[in-house]
Amino acid sequence: MNVLRRLFKIGQAETNSAIDKLEDPIKMIEQGLRDMNENKDKAVKALAEVKAMHIRRTKDLNEHLNTETDLQNKSVILLKKAQQGEIDSAEADTLVKENLRRKASISQEIVLIKEEVSNLEKQVATLEQNVNRIKAGIHQWENELGTLRARIKVSSATQKINKQMTNMDSTSVVSMLERMKNKVAQDEALAQAYGEMAQSSITHEEKLKKALEDLSVEDELAQMKKDMGL
Repeated sequence: MNVLRRLFKIGQAETNSAIDKLEDPIKMIEQGLRDMNENKDKAVKALAEVKAMHIRRTKDLNEHLNTETDLQNKSVILLKKAQQGEIDSAEADTLVKENLRRKASISQEIVLIKEEVSNLEKQVATLEQNVNRIKAGIHQWENELGTLRARIKVSSATQKINKQMTNMDSTSVVSMLERMKNKVAQDEALAQAYGEMAQSSITHEEKLKKALEDLSVEDELAQMKKDMGL
C-alpha cells in the first residue's frame, strides 16, 4: 500500500520526479492497480476467515451460556426437591455442588470466549474497513487512470503540434512566400510576353497571306480580260 500511495500522490514533488523517470507510467500504475486487487483479494479472504471464526466462537459462547443457565436451573430444582422431601438432602447437596463446580468452570470459559469474540469483532470491523478502503481506492484510481489516458493522448497530440510550430522559422516562411510570389509574378509576365509575341507573329502572317491572296486575284482577273479581248 505504501508503494501505491507514492505512485498516486500526484501533488507531491517527489512523486512527480519518480513518475517522470518511469519509462511507461501508465503500465506502472496498471501494475499498481493489479497489486491493489491482489491485496483486496487477500483482505477479502482474511475477512471471510475471521468472520467464520467469529461466528463459530459466538455459537460456542451461546452454548456455554445456555449450559450455565441450565446448570443453575437444575441446581435450583434439586434444592426444591430436597426441601419437599422428594430426594435425600445430602444427595441433593452433592449433585448441586457438582453442578456448581461445572458452572464455575463454564463461567471461566465464558469470560475467555467473550474476550475472544470481542477481539474477533474488532478484527472483522478493521478488515471490513480495509476491504472497503481498497475497493474505493481501486475504483478511484481506475477512473483517474481512464482520465489520465485521455489526457495523455491530448497532451501528446498538443505537444507534437506545438513542437512543429516551435520548429517553424517564421522569417524563413515569409521569405519563402516572397520568393514564390516574385517567381509567380515573373512567370506570369513571361507568359504574357510570349502571348503578345505569338499574337504579333500571327497577325503578320495573316497580313502577308492576304496580300498574296489579293495579288493572285488581280493577276487572274487581268488574264481573263486579256483572253476575252477586253
